[in-house]
Amino acid sequence: MPYTVEDLVALFDLEPIERNIYRGQNRDIGSGRLFGGQVLAQALVAARRTIDAPDREAHSLHGYFILAGDLDIPVVYFVDRLRDGRSFLTRRVTAIQHGRAIFNMSASFHKQEPGISHQAAMPDVPPPEELESQLDVIRRHADRIPEGRRDLLTQDRPIDRRPVVPMDPFEPEPADPVKRAWIRAVGDLGDDPLEHQSVLAYASDYGLLSAALLPHGRTFFDADLMGASLDHAIWFHRPFRIDEWLLYETESPIASGARAFTRGTFFTRDGQLVASVAQEGVIRTGGRPGSRGRPGPAQDEKQGDGG
Repeated sequence: MPYTVEDLVALFDLEPIERNIYRGQNRDIGSGRLFGGQVLAQALVAARRTIDAPDREAHSLHGYFILAGDLDIPVVYFVDRLRDGRSFLTRRVTAIQHGRAIFNMSASFHKQEPGISHQAAMPDVPPPEELESQLDVIRRHADRIPEGRRDLLTQDRPIDRRPVVPMDPFEPEPADPVKRAWIRAVGDLGDDPLEHQSVLAYASDYGLLSAALLPHGRTFFDADLMGASLDHAIWFHRPFRIDEWLLYETESPIASGARAFTRGTFFTRDGQLVASVAQEGVIRTGGRPGSRGRPGPAQDEKQGDGG
């Protein structure tokens, strides 16, 4: 079954239950676990729904993944209205399943103001038109994907991702812990900034933690390896459209003590830095073959990385 950008936007269209309380549905992206990027994006939408001022947009959010989510039941989001100031508004969101918090997030919203401006330079990379879609790469290796996950991992996707340096997901070579890929929503998202921010939040968690595996020649397809996001932060610097190409550069400066730190930046085609991301995750090796995605020492506590 195709997974379209319309499906993704519908996933973020939360059902209001009561004042400051919303309910969101789930979708499996092929990991067999509730995707952390989905919860992050839905929490952002829940927070924004409690703000009446049309000129306040999210400039930062900081979330912690507390317990693994259940794909089979909806997620309920409780929003606390912590502060409504003249320029900044602050919200706290708690995601609940089975009566327990699985995720919490603080988000800050800011009225646009003029000020000083500078930024880091965009990397020099080939344009997306010269690169192959990651989905095409995965489909070429479809016979090597476990049958139970094959249809989900090879279906059409709402976000086109084109790696600058493609790699074999089943036999990767060790490389520097830096990944670059062009990404774009497949379809027109309209002009609502919240839809573009929520889709970027969703996409930012996909594959971010896997940058830490590059020096080791590993991927999350390895049956003895388990990875899960612990926290996730995003800073939105400028307005952008995610239905136009953005370059997503991710890197992992350190992994130690079964935890890896990763960070990322998003650039427009003309070189504007529009968002930054940071995340820490747990990565454990030497597990039981075939155990990825099953409850274990970490899966029963955290949300999973997107691949």
